[in-house]
Amino acid sequence: MRLDIVSLFPDICRGALAESIIGRAQRAGLVEIRHIDLRDYANDRHRTVDDSPFGGGAGMVLRPEPLFACIESLLQDDSHVVLMTPQGSVFNQGKARELAKKTHLIIVCGHYEGIDERVRQTLIDEEISLGDFVLTNGAIAATVVADAVLRLLPGVLGKDESSQDESFGADGLLEYPQYTRPAVFREMAVPEVLLNGNHAEIARWRQQQRLLRTARRRPELLEGEG
Repeated sequence: MRLDIVSLFPDICRGALAESIIGRAQRAGLVEIRHIDLRDYANDRHRTVDDSPFGGGAGMVLRPEPLFACIESLLQDDSHVVLMTPQGSVFNQGKARELAKKTHLIIVCGHYEGIDERVRQTLIDEEISLGDFVLTNGAIAATVVADAVLRLLPGVLGKDESSQDESFGADGLLEYPQYTRPAVFREMAVPEVLLNGNHAEIARWRQQQRLLRTARRRPELLEGEG
């Protein structure tokens, strides 16, 4: 996959995505990430990309000229353009899996009071939000979406089954409790079933725990299961 992130603050995304698993994936050639500075597409010497809104109001709006110039220069036949905005559909694991199937993803980061509506109407394929709250800029949200999507690409996690057994995997349940050494810590013992080496019993216990944990913490995820 090739991922282009269009932002006023490319270093926000660049720094986070250069580390850990996603950083290794880039160095291994599993994904190509390009951090695009929208100001590079401004048409004046001050690199102006925003202006006050028609009709008045607080804040500034990203102008259409640099956004059109930038996005159109990146578009390919297989491009899918996402706008990060509080007005978008709420992001979840299902959407991450859907976006992970794209070959070229362009994420446009909103900022200030948003973008000129003509950009949204013409160039944006879908709008995504992290939830019902507002961040200082869309680059933070884009970094979260990028990480969630890229970790699902083949080879990125090392073992592809790692993304199947975790929370919100194929069945949508939360993950089972995890334990590691020591087997007893401050008089708290690891469940015996995890120590007996019986893989069938371990699998049954884990599935039971997933159902219990989901029912207690996120019961809405079980709707439609029965």
